[in-house]
Formats: sequence, C-alpha cells, structure tokens
Amino acid sequence: MDALILPAPKPAMGRGFSFARLTLVLLLVMAALPACQATVLAPQPTDQVPEGGWPRMLVDDEGTTIEIAQPPQRVISLSPANTEIVFALGAGELLVGGTDFDDYPAEAAALPDVATFTGVLLEQALALDPDLVLAAGNNFTPPGDIERMRELGLAVLVVYAETVEGVLADIGLIGQAIGADEAAAEVVDEMRQRIARVEAATSAVPQRPRVFYQIGSEPEIYAPAPDSFIADMVVLAGGEPITTADPAVFSISVEQLVAQDPEVIVLGDAAYGVCPPAVGARPGWSSMTAVRNGAVRPVDDTIVTRPGPRLAEGLAALALAIHPDADIEPPMAGTSLCPEGLLVR
Repeated sequence: MDALILPAPKPAMGRGFSFARLTLVLLLVMAALPACQATVLAPQPTDQVPEGGWPRMLVDDEGTTIEIAQPPQRVISLSPANTEIVFALGAGELLVGGTDFDDYPAEAAALPDVATFTGVLLEQALALDPDLVLAAGNNFTPPGDIERMRELGLAVLVVYAETVEGVLADIGLIGQAIGADEAAAEVVDEMRQRIARVEAATSAVPQRPRVFYQIGSEPEIYAPAPDSFIADMVVLAGGEPITTADPAVFSISVEQLVAQDPEVIVLGDAAYGVCPPAVGARPGWSSMTAVRNGAVRPVDDTIVTRPGPRLAEGLAALALAIHPDADIEPPMAGTSLCPEGLLVR
C-alpha cells in the first residue's frame, strides 16, 4: 500500500517542521562505491559481524543483506532519526549529506540536503560519493529511490522501527554499519536504563488512564492506529492508548472519542499552536473526562516520536504528561510548549 500523506497542520512546513510528526504520519498511515563495495544479497537469518573486523554482512529491517567491505568514510542519512543516531554515536564527521528536516544536533542542519519530503535528490546524493546510505523503511524513503540507489552500486541500509525495542535494535545496527559498535552499545544501555526507570515509576502508579495522543487536528483529528509505535510508547509510559479501530485508518471522529472517553489527552501537535484551551473549546469535547478534569497536556512530539537516541527522554516526557505526579526525572531535552500545563523543560 502506498503511503497516504495527511495534510500538515499549520504553520506550513519548513526546516522547522517537526519531522518526527511527518515520520509518524507517513509510517502510521501505511500500515558499490570505491571506499565500501556493497553487494545486495539474498536475505539471511542473522547478522554476521566479525569481531573487530571487516567485511560485515548486515541484515536490514526489510530483510535485505548488504556486505560492507570496510569502515564507511562518507555516509548520507535519509531521515532525521538516522542523522541523530550517527551523531549520538560520535561519528557525525562521517556524515556528508542529510535531509532538509535535520535539526538535531545543531550541526546536522548544515549538512547538504539529499532528501526532502518528496524523496531522494539522487543527483545530489551521487555527487557526494557516499559509501553508505542510511535509509528509512515503510515508504518513508520511497522504495523506488532505494532500488535505484542500489542499482547504481550504493550500499543502502534500510531501518524502520515499529516499536521502542526496534529503535534500540536499529541504533545497534547502524553502529555495526559504521564501525561504532561500542558506542552504540553504550547509547542503547543508557537508553534502557532510562526507560527502565520510567517504567518503574509508572508501574508504581495504580491507575493506567485512557490516553488519547493527538497526532494532528487539521482537517480531521488523527489518532494512533492499533499496535502502532505511538501506542507502544503510551503503554510504556503508563497509559492505555486510545486508537482507531482499523490499522489502516488514522482519523478518529469526535463521536468515537466521546465513546472511548479519554482521561488524558496528550497534544503531539502542540508545537503548531494547538494548546489546551483551544481543545477544550471544541464542540463536543467538553463531555470528555480529560477536558472536564483539565488533563489536556502538551508534549514535545519530536523527542516522543522520533525513533532515535532521544527516545528515552521522550518516554519520560510522555509519562509525565500522563502521570504529572509520578517520580520521574524530567527530560533533559525538549521544546517549551504552551504556557498551560507545560511539562517539557
């Protein structure tokens, strides 16, 4: 199924547009070169990584095995999450190209753009002479672009995490691909520890409220699908996610929301001016428990839904939005949102 692109909330998209939200919408609505010769092989059951050595044969998230002959020296990233991962592994100097939505860390914004909302800028990508391309699956990087790059001899590793555990695995996979195995293990270990602390704190809270995570609100109200990445995050954060009834449908009616009666509403689109007072003023919303009790709270969607190294901090932010009184250390990174109910600092 081709990805259905939902209308973006206002303001219009630009480099400041939250690519995490764009990623989520695209992913959810679905349901070689001289320095590093890459050969696309038949899918293999496991990765084969010689200890401390090369070549390496890695199986990506689409089941394709690529052989990487030697440590890459020129890497391009086709998603902001992949860009963040490379920087977090201390290998930002390897990146020679990124996307026009890269915004973290600050150095990422200066990378030459080789991907946009519409796809890969193939000529620009080839001109950078990469020996490894980090793409995103499930149609986030158009499959035709991936196929064409491989036809031209580029080593393309595709990652796509459907769960939090999948994000941790992808960080390890990218670490293997660029020769930063130890750094990846350290990042993953730190994330696991942070996630465990959040889960321990939320498990100590007796109530698991019904939570509606609002992905977007124009022109319709958009909600997580069953068994989606956001739903997984809500569960880990100590809530019961309210989802659409169909894995292929990502809009939800007011009638459905009223029937499911959210006890907490988390505004993933708060960065676009959608704040608690506006939500409470919507026709039909005043009867919801979350609105009556003032439990409509903004969150920094970027750290909550971008599948990268800040995800554990995003989980903490989401858990605090659901359980404001829980004993959870506030996230160290995030964007200040809405004066009302500010939880991310």
